[in-house]
Amino acid sequence: MATLAQAPTAAEFAGAAPFGAPRHWSEGRLCAADLAHIPGEGGWPLVGNTFTMLADPHAFAARMIAKYGKVYKNRAFGGWQVALVGAEANELVLFNKDKIFSSEQGWGPVLDQLFPRGLMLMDFEHHRIDRRALSIAFKPEPMRHYSGALNRGIARTVESWKEPIRFYPAIKKLTLDLAAESFIGLPWGPEADRINEAFVDMVQASVAPIRRPLPFTKMKKGVDGRAFLVDYFTRETLRRRAEGGGQDMFSQFATATREDGSLLPVDEVVDHMNFLMMAAHDTITSSATSLVYYLALHRDWQERLREEVFAVTGGPDGLGDPRPLGYDDLGRLELTEMAFKEALRMIPPVPSMPRRALKAFEFGGYHIPAGAMVGINIHWTHHAEEYWDDPYRFDPMRFTPEKVRARHKYAWVPFGGGAHMCLGLHFAYMQVKILMAHLLQRYRIEAAPGYAPKWQAWPIPQPKDGLKVTFTPL
Repeated sequence: MATLAQAPTAAEFAGAAPFGAPRHWSEGRLCAADLAHIPGEGGWPLVGNTFTMLADPHAFAARMIAKYGKVYKNRAFGGWQVALVGAEANELVLFNKDKIFSSEQGWGPVLDQLFPRGLMLMDFEHHRIDRRALSIAFKPEPMRHYSGALNRGIARTVESWKEPIRFYPAIKKLTLDLAAESFIGLPWGPEADRINEAFVDMVQASVAPIRRPLPFTKMKKGVDGRAFLVDYFTRETLRRRAEGGGQDMFSQFATATREDGSLLPVDEVVDHMNFLMMAAHDTITSSATSLVYYLALHRDWQERLREEVFAVTGGPDGLGDPRPLGYDDLGRLELTEMAFKEALRMIPPVPSMPRRALKAFEFGGYHIPAGAMVGINIHWTHHAEEYWDDPYRFDPMRFTPEKVRARHKYAWVPFGGGAHMCLGLHFAYMQVKILMAHLLQRYRIEAAPGYAPKWQAWPIPQPKDGLKVTFTPL
């Protein structure tokens, strides 16, 4: 159980700055003395444990938990953090019942230069108001429109996957192209390619070690990419408002209104669009890759999913072309959804989540002071034996309704939880199900015997070799 101690209010802690004002993330940073009572270690002078963590984040966390327990401190990336580990910690931080934790001030040091004012960088009432306005883009009618675009785009690309490929870069490009069509309403072509390039540059810059836009650095390319997209989305927002919008996600955002009927400010529409394109592109790419990997290894499950897809779609048409997966049939792919959930458990696309404590609190027998940077470890919880039997075995049957009800609600959190639950999670399910429908009607997914690629674990998992698979026509 967590209990509160007297502490500054959120506004006081943020310097009483208005919403949208820059935050000075280093102000009020805690020193070692503030956390002296919490077990842990600071690592090497200057760099702390940064490079040790980056070399193998999961092994580092496992060692720290084994040595210090489920609450420990660690110095990395220029400051101290407190790790809170396990399903109970996930519930405390994500549900955030007492408004202890700031997502804005947790993610800000990583994302603020390139993706300011995205939903993850908002807290409390401001977050609630904008989330409600943006949710219009995920209502049934827009989602039905996106499903049509996804079926067309996936069919067009998957048809060419008739030889051994590196799946990760292939699905990354496809996901960006699909986002350009479904999110922005652009046909594939040079304009969509330029937008995709800008997004790739921004994502790479968000985790670049050099945090200033110096010439020839990733951060400079990312800042230039953001400038291009801000200009593009600003012009497009004004145009779409004048023309009455459309069914694509960007048009829905451009014409979204708050509870008082006012349109979102143009610059906020731009920032929300930038952020959601980034979030959708990288996380869906990672999660689709992990599912294809496990289906290549587990042919029995691949066949079960293929049988389900054939039963729902009717199988390929008379010319051998896959039939599209209808929007109304998405819910019928129950085994496919269970397999996707298991892949998300095995390789969560966001393996950890940062927050900053706005108030002091107690957890696990420790007093955590206001101002502490804290984080939860999703990957560790997804592989903890206290929640999962034989946790490193791929078994979609873990997600039957009965087993889900019997498990701690926050033992599986690939999409986060609470007020910051991923707004686009149903879009992610839809895209992956449509992808599986087209792949499994057309191909057997195969990998070489004994294939076991190494995965880059952080910040978003991906196979280091790109995932070498073969799509063999049925």
